Amino acid sequence: MEAYQEFFRIGQYTDAEAMTGCTVIVCQDGVTGGVSVRGGSPNTRDTDALKSENNRKFVHGVTLSGGSAFGLAANAGVVDFLEENNIGRDMGITYVPNVVGASLFDLRIGRSDVRPDYQAGRKACEAAFDGQLFQAGNYGAGTGCSVGTVNGPQQAMKGGIGLHTMRHGDLWVTAVIAVNAVGDVFEEEAGKIIAGARKTGESRIGFSEELFLEHYQNESGLFEGNTVIGCVMTNATFPKAKMNKLADISHNGIARAIRPSHTTYDGDTLFVLGANQIEASFEAVSILTVEAVRQAIIKGTKAAETYGDYLAYQDV
Repeated sequence: MEAYQEFFRIGQYTDAEAMTGCTVIVCQDGVTGGVSVRGGSPNTRDTDALKSENNRKFVHGVTLSGGSAFGLAANAGVVDFLEENNIGRDMGITYVPNVVGASLFDLRIGRSDVRPDYQAGRKACEAAFDGQLFQAGNYGAGTGCSVGTVNGPQQAMKGGIGLHTMRHGDLWVTAVIAVNAVGDVFEEEAGKIIAGARKTGESRIGFSEELFLEHYQNESGLFEGNTVIGCVMTNATFPKAKMNKLADISHNGIARAIRPSHTTYDGDTLFVLGANQIEASFEAVSILTVEAVRQAIIKGTKAAETYGDYLAYQDV
């Protein structure tokens, strides 16, 4: 059993025909949450509630979905499922789940008229409680992910969703990341770009930064339609303000693995959830968090499978 499974459940809904889906992280006892939005084009739900100065004390679920703005509808299915299972704030008259979420743009792959909806959110929750094993690559929110879209979809590559856990002693950090970047994916161990923008007649991959510079006078939205989203879980104990700071720092993992990262055309958003089980220094948790995010991006990219013109890492 993965360390995170003691406190968190992960479920995924995948529509392999329409090439979209959603991933749900459920924390039924409620945990401390934080969020950081670094990209310039986010689609999110209820992120203001996680601000340090606001009253939201606990989070019960995070929804990561495809479908762009339409995909946020999956959150409603998650909320209703949790209420029906008495998960949330006990208000006496009912349970009110605190569910936050973010969606990514995957409408150019598969069917653009099919997006994660209410039922998709419910099915992802059902999978989480049925003990579904996490699957990396073209599953859940990673189903329709792509990377290196600067040169158009015909020259992009397939992204996916990945999970990685870092441990040190009793401390652990787990990151689940859907990799859908306008930029390229860089693997530090290999010292090279492993997925990204391609050019006709070129054998190498990874032209995103070059193409951005070539089009430096173009502000027409040529590169729109991306976003890396994810959730970091830990057993460490921190107040809400520190969880938000940790969410900020978690984006360093994106910066180390995506080139360029946090562009105007990405909606990069990361949630952080703390189960409040052990004491640990903020610096130690930060180190594990950044590496967990980076490794989850690499795993999601390597597990992806080719779909149409979107070649996968394993086929290049």
